[in-house]
Amino acid sequence: MFNFFALSQLSAQNNSKFIEFDIYENGKKLENTSIKLYSNNEIAKIINPSTTDLFSLNYKDKFVYKTAILLNKSYTVPTPFDSMPKPELTNIKDTILGYICTKYNYTYFSNKVEVWSTTASPFKGSPSSTFVVPNGLVLKYIVNGNRTVIAKNISDSAEKLELNINKDDFVDNPTFLSLQINSRFTTIPIFKNEQINFRNSGGETYYFDSISQVFHYSKGNILLKKISLPKGKGYYFLNLKTWSNGDAYDRVGSVFTIPNSGKSMLDAFKLGIDSIPYFLDNHQEKYQGVASKENFITTNELMRFFTPFGVGFFNNLRKIKGYNWGDSVICRQEVTALIPDENEMWIGVYIGNYDNGGHKVSLDLQFYPDNDLSSKKKWSYPIFNTVNIMEAMNQNYGKMFLNDTLEVDFNISDTIANVELLYTTTGHGGWENGDEFVPKSNQIWIDNSLVFQHTPWRTDCGSYRLNNPASGNFPNGLSSSDLSRSNWCPGTVTPPFRIPLKDLKIGNHNIKIVIDQGKNEGTSFSHWCVSGVLVGDKK
Repeated sequence: MFNFFALSQLSAQNNSKFIEFDIYENGKKLENTSIKLYSNNEIAKIINPSTTDLFSLNYKDKFVYKTAILLNKSYTVPTPFDSMPKPELTNIKDTILGYICTKYNYTYFSNKVEVWSTTASPFKGSPSSTFVVPNGLVLKYIVNGNRTVIAKNISDSAEKLELNINKDDFVDNPTFLSLQINSRFTTIPIFKNEQINFRNSGGETYYFDSISQVFHYSKGNILLKKISLPKGKGYYFLNLKTWSNGDAYDRVGSVFTIPNSGKSMLDAFKLGIDSIPYFLDNHQEKYQGVASKENFITTNELMRFFTPFGVGFFNNLRKIKGYNWGDSVICRQEVTALIPDENEMWIGVYIGNYDNGGHKVSLDLQFYPDNDLSSKKKWSYPIFNTVNIMEAMNQNYGKMFLNDTLEVDFNISDTIANVELLYTTTGHGGWENGDEFVPKSNQIWIDNSLVFQHTPWRTDCGSYRLNNPASGNFPNGLSSSDLSRSNWCPGTVTPPFRIPLKDLKIGNHNIKIVIDQGKNEGTSFSHWCVSGVLVGDKK
C-alpha cells in the first residue's frame, strides 16, 4: 500500500511555462500529435492527445499522479518518483532550445529509451509520466532509436498550476488499469453459472419472445436467451467459461444464434425435431435441420468448443503430485462477422451429455467500439450445420458422409459483396479406427469447382493436460487428452477456416461437402460436426 500523506494545494510560485513537444516516427513528423507540458518549479501537467488520462508531476513531494474519469467516477494513482524506472547517467551532452541537457539511458519493458534533461532551468517537468528526472526538465527522449519526442518551443503561460488531488480517489495501478480497460467496452452478460445437463423428464421451458429470460431445451442440453445488441460499429468477442458439474467426459459444445423470424430451430424446440426440414441421404436416413432452405434457416454457429475431461468437479478426486489442475476452461473468440446488424438476437449454448450433473457455463458477449471500421453493414447466412444440438431429442449425428455428400443450394443477391465461407469441422468416432483419431480429407465444392481441400488435424492436445483431471491414463504414460484428434482437443476452441469466394457470381449456387468418413464397426460409427456460414458486406 501507499504511505498516504497530507496533501496541500500547491500553486505557482514562479510564472509557469508552456512547452510543446513534436513527435517523430523514423524521422517523419507526426501531425496533430504534439504533447503539451505546463510547468513551474514545483508542478508540471502533461496533456497527451493519445490518452484521456491526466498526469500531474509533484516535484516537491516527488510523486506522479495519474487521474481519469472511469465509469463516471474519478480515480487517481499516486506513484512515488523512487519507484519509477532507474536511469543510467551518461557524460553525453546536447543543447536543446538553448539549454544544455544531459543524456540518461533507461531500459523499460525491453525498450531502450534515451532521455535528455536539463537542470539549468528553474522549471521542472517531462512530456512522459514514466521518464521523470527528479530535479530536471526533460526536453527530449528517443525510444528504440526510431520514435523521438522533442521540445519545439518554450513560452510563458498564464496557466495557474494547482495540484488538486483528493486522496479519497486513490487506487493502486492494477485497480486503475482494470477499471480503465473495462470502461472502454461493453459487456453483455448472457449466462452466469448456468447448468447444462441431462434431464430425463421435464425441465423444458417453452419459448416465448422475452428479453433476458434463460430457457432450457432438449432435456437440459441447450440454454437459450434473447439479448439486446449495442448500436454502432465495433468488434464482438465471446467469452465462455465452462467446468464440470459431474460429467467426466469431453463433450462437443457450440455457441450459436437463431434468426429472429422465419422457420428455424425454435420451431423444433417448440414442436419437436420432426417439425423442421431434413436432409435425406442415399440410404434414406434423415438428418434434421442440417441445411438452410427457402423456408428454413439452420443455426448460425459462433463458436465450436469442447469440454475437457472433468475439470473442476474431479480435481480432488484425481489428485496427482505435481499436477495442478485448472478450475475451469476459458474460451475467447472474435465473432464480429457473425453478429447480425439488428437490435436483438437469440443466442444459445449446447453441450451434448447424458449426465445428471452435467456442466456449468458462463457466457459474455463483449463489444469494442471502433468508429474507424467500414460503415458497410455486415451480412451472414448459415447454409449448413451438422452439430446435432438436439441430440437428446433424437436429432441425427452428422454421419451422412459415409454414404453421401451434404449438398445445399443457396443464392447470392446483387446486394452482397466480398463473400467468404467460414467453415468449422471436427471429426468424431472415439475408438481406435474412428474418425476422431484418424486423419480424414475434407473437400468443399461450389458449382462443381473445388474451393477447399484440407485434412483437419490437431497435434497440440498435450498442451491442455492440466485441464483434464478425469482423462484416462494409459500404460505407456500417455493420457487420453494428449492424443491428436481430427481438428479438436479436449478443453479447447476450434476456429473456422476462412475461405474467400471472390469469384462467386450473383445468382443461384450449389455447395457440396465431401468427407472421407470411415466405416462403421459394429455399433460404433464415425460422424462429422461441420458448419458453414457465408459472410460478406451489404452494398
